[in-house]
Amino acid sequence: MQISSEMIKALNEQISHEAFSANAYIAIGSWCERIGYDGSAKFFFEQAAEEKDHMLKFIHYLNNAGYEAVIPAIEKPPGSFQSLEAAFQFGLESERKVTKEIYELVDIAAKEKDYSTYSFLQWFVTEQTEEETLFQTILQKFELLGRDDKLAIYQIDQNLSAIRSQVSAAPK
Repeated sequence: MQISSEMIKALNEQISHEAFSANAYIAIGSWCERIGYDGSAKFFFEQAAEEKDHMLKFIHYLNNAGYEAVIPAIEKPPGSFQSLEAAFQFGLESERKVTKEIYELVDIAAKEKDYSTYSFLQWFVTEQTEEETLFQTILQKFELLGRDDKLAIYQIDQNLSAIRSQVSAAPK
């Protein structure tokens, strides 16, 4: 399979973005754990594992096509937040950024008529829609239940696995 140097560079940059996302979610999970948001900590640690899996998909794609996957150094993510809602808002903004990056990769693949890479990227397009919906759903809970109500925040934290299941079960 022939992949252009521009696409190889862009895919390697995406490896770096996915690695940063994984580290950011680990940092948020660690903050949640320190504060006592156990449900949120579990949620963010699971998100980190997903981002690591996404990174590995890009690495395997490049390696299996006979190109070098570059493993990046990663900048330090934020380690604390003003509130649990702010942590989830950071997650949503991060997912929106990744969605934009994935769309840019799709644009390059389409422009270059790189159908193999275009096909490979379609999974990520769907995945990013799910990820953004997940974070939006959680943030809606803060608005509905009360962002300043400690009992409401506790309930959101405790119910994160149910929220994840609802979004996963939504029609695709």
